[in-house]
Amino acid sequence: MGEGDHSGIAAAEAPLTGVTVLDFSQFLAGPSCALRLADLGARVIKVERREGGDASRGLFLADMAFDQDSALFHAINRGKQSYAADLKDPGDLEAVRRLIARADVLIHNFRPGIMERLGLGWDEVSALNPRLIYAGVSGYGPEGPWRDRPGQDLLVQSLSGIAWLSGEGSGPPVPAGLSITDMMAGAQLCQGILALLVRRGISGKGGRVDVSLIETAIDLQFEHLSVHLNRDEAMPPRSAVSNGNVYLAAPYGIYQTADGWLALAMAPVDRLGSILGLDALARFAPASWFAERDAIKALIRDHLTARTTAEWLALLEPAGIWAAPVLDWPALRAEPAFAALHATQIVRSPNGAELTLTRCPIRIDGSILTSPRAAPRLGADRTEIDREFAA
Repeated sequence: MGEGDHSGIAAAEAPLTGVTVLDFSQFLAGPSCALRLADLGARVIKVERREGGDASRGLFLADMAFDQDSALFHAINRGKQSYAADLKDPGDLEAVRRLIARADVLIHNFRPGIMERLGLGWDEVSALNPRLIYAGVSGYGPEGPWRDRPGQDLLVQSLSGIAWLSGEGSGPPVPAGLSITDMMAGAQLCQGILALLVRRGISGKGGRVDVSLIETAIDLQFEHLSVHLNRDEAMPPRSAVSNGNVYLAAPYGIYQTADGWLALAMAPVDRLGSILGLDALARFAPASWFAERDAIKALIRDHLTARTTAEWLALLEPAGIWAAPVLDWPALRAEPAFAALHATQIVRSPNGAELTLTRCPIRIDGSILTSPRAAPRLGADRTEIDREFAA
């Protein structure tokens, strides 16, 4: 069975079938939330600017284009419909209000105050549609001195302390290579929407959910911050050797081998030394595994270059030591475990072109969720939607 071939849950059985979502957001956080709702069966109508639409349609376009737009745009907007409108035009605004009056969910990521100035703030739309779930994602929340800063993932990683958790010792801060605060904010927003849909099913009333990238970034660090907030300390020191976690003892980290890299998680240092044939680790008492972690890690680092990753794993895995090879994307895709997940899917454009994308990671009733339809062309569905919502 090839990538993307695995059959998924039937659309009629998806849990959000019958739910209509208006997605006013662009780039990543809001659209990724709407994408997950679409994966779960909701109908998502993407409301975009007439000129250019979602800015991510052209992002990375020079590197990878598919059916007029970027592969990135298709990755986070597959399966949606597109409704192009100028929200400053009275006629378009009235048409959009007709959609809102009958929708179940509205998602936006405008800066604080913009929706209110457009006449589409919570007070206005909740009066128009009391059952509506109104969902907003911002960079830094509705108030405070950072309120109007650009809400962008790298900036939020930098402001929130996340960038200081990676990297080694006194080296520079290292941001995550993924847009983690965007993606997690989208996931948090999705959770809030689903909770309000459940509440609406009980009370019949809609509600409002708001998340911000900065609050998401703070929450994402709860494991570390919960320790830091209850200690009298400055920023905890990063390990100077194979740093993996500021609060975990040796051997936690990634180490070079003769032919690649090996990740070691939590393990008793003395037992690890016995398995690896590294007798020098026996002198470190358990109480010193954190205090002397750099010295311990340096010994492990120098020892592991003598053999290949596979040779070390052949010793470590049977002994129950938590270890794994560090795979790049081609190596991951070559693994039978990757094929067994059916982690990708094929989407098709109106002209029949195909693009391989990741799929929804959620399984419902044991079945995976797939959506074979590519992202929509700008404004492609407006005529049909206007006719339907005018009825």
